[in-house]
Amino acid sequence: QVQFVESGGGLVQPGGSLRLSCAASGIMFSINSLGWYRQAPGKQRELVAVITSGGMKNYADSVKGRFTISRENAKNTVYLQMNSLKPEDTAGYYCNTARYTMGSGGHLEVWGQGTLVTVSS
Repeated sequence: QVQFVESGGGLVQPGGSLRLSCAASGIMFSINSLGWYRQAPGKQRELVAVITSGGMKNYADSVKGRFTISRENAKNTVYLQMNSLKPEDTAGYYCNTARYTMGSGGHLEVWGQGTLVTVSS
């Protein structure tokens, strides 16, 4: 049974930082490309960062230079370090499988509960 459990969200001021974690189970974690997605109120879910099984990384232009994705295969966990946060980063953040090319359709149908990030003064 596939499961994603996200954590680490919260309220942070503009310019602040947060580190999100996602523990995955039920998939062959080490061979999959993993990604962080986000969904803001009234908007579609978007992929913001991807890391391949070999450690190659790709980012959406909106977060490039501010967010860093990493993975720890021994713990079946993927992380998202978010720095220089902006109000427009406010969203629910989710992890799932993803395509390195950032193309659509790379995720599984099962989603976790997500973790909410709110950037506000």
